[in-house]
Amino acid sequence: MQNWDEVRTAYQVARMGTVSGAAEVLGVHHATVIRHIDALENRLGIKLFQRHARGYTATEAGEDLLRVAQATEDQFSQLVSRIKGHGTDVSGDLVVTSVEAMTPRIAPLLVLFQQEHPGIVVRYLTGERLFRLEYGEAHVAIRAGAAPEQPDNVVQPLTAQAIGLYASKAYVAKHGLPKTTQDYASHRFVGHDDPDTRAPFHKWLATTVPRQNIVYRSDDAHALVLAIRAGAGIGFLTEEDAATHSELVEIAAPRAEWAARLWLVTHVDLHRTSKVQALVKFLKTRIKDTV
Repeated sequence: MQNWDEVRTAYQVARMGTVSGAAEVLGVHHATVIRHIDALENRLGIKLFQRHARGYTATEAGEDLLRVAQATEDQFSQLVSRIKGHGTDVSGDLVVTSVEAMTPRIAPLLVLFQQEHPGIVVRYLTGERLFRLEYGEAHVAIRAGAAPEQPDNVVQPLTAQAIGLYASKAYVAKHGLPKTTQDYASHRFVGHDDPDTRAPFHKWLATTVPRQNIVYRSDDAHALVLAIRAGAGIGFLTEEDAATHSELVEIAAPRAEWAARLWLVTHVDLHRTSKVQALVKFLKTRIKDTV
């Protein structure tokens, strides 16, 4: 890009949502911001923003460009910190992603991390899709299952969750307890809606229990937990989750092949930035107390 100032301006407009907000952050006149955006869009031949009464919203093309701009901004900030001798400074946006099932554990930890580093703005994104670290969609990803193999990622083991089969006391009173794996064919189960999900315990369920026996299905981990507690059927829970609900009965104790391994994943370009290193160290220290 010929003019980084224009890209940096566009990044701040997307971040703040308004020309005036971006101008204040950059310390320039709002007319300069508008001039930079217009020049960048003309150079690229595409609209980067939708203009509306409340401000500016990035288009799909704008989102693609700005993800790269954010990653570059992070790297520049880290370089400046090293040059100035303030490499331990931890501040700015910090984007963390995980599977939704991890939210009850990760969200409080991020609050504690922010309390230690008040200059951090936390953005915690969850969902089934893999956020692309190489495009700056996240700084740190917490992923479950087999070790991620994407190129240019730094992958570190975090922990493993013990997973067992549980049902509500109401379900057991109505349907009884299965005594062997063969008995599962006469029971009702709660499971993931996607038969190709990567979770090892769901894969086991798909190959062990007839599909028609999985009578309550969802792609929402929280919905699955609620369904098990409500008596919809037998389903998988972490040992820690099950222990917090007195209405649950253990159907099968956790097995090694069901364990959900968790990984800390960062991109090599941002791995050594101060805020990423601080969070990785913090999670490794604290996660054992909550998982």
